[in-house]
Amino acid sequence: MTERRFVLVGGGVRSGKSAYAVARARSLGVRRAFLATARAYDAEMAERIRRHQIERVNDFTTIEEPVALTEALLRLDGFDVAVIDCITLWLSNLLLDGIAADEIERRVAELTSALGRAPCHVVVVTNEVGMGVHPETPLGRLFRDLAGRAHQALSRAADEVHLAILGTLLRLKPGPVEAHFPGDAR
Repeated sequence: MTERRFVLVGGGVRSGKSAYAVARARSLGVRRAFLATARAYDAEMAERIRRHQIERVNDFTTIEEPVALTEALLRLDGFDVAVIDCITLWLSNLLLDGIAADEIERRVAELTSALGRAPCHVVVVTNEVGMGVHPETPLGRLFRDLAGRAHQALSRAADEVHLAILGTLLRLKPGPVEAHFPGDAR
């Protein structure tokens, strides 16, 4: 296997980031894992999760892991590549489980370190939440701040950083900045 890559893909909702992450994972290997962090808190989310599982069934081994992400990542022996989708749902799960902010930041640091030791390539998806309106609740502000700090740490550690916006992906790292589209696997 070539040198393991850590690819970070961020952007807004329905910006093309997950489609790009899946295409990028397909370009990195044939034995693929999908670490899904979503929890089904309601019927609509349960249906969304079910549809995504069906879409990936022939291409990826899905591992549902809403909390113990680092541990799941380090157990991926035998895979060429893994997609983690997504960091912001993982952070939400930790907050809703009552985990303190300093413990969440410790877990982000632990995950960031583990990405450098992962047994396979890793493509990480996250939602950019810092470009929207200022959250009106303390929990919303805490989530936004934790996500922003997590993104900074992950971006520093990543080999590649892509920002999805308006259906276009911008490769920010390594430079120079280059535009491409969700189905492109570069």
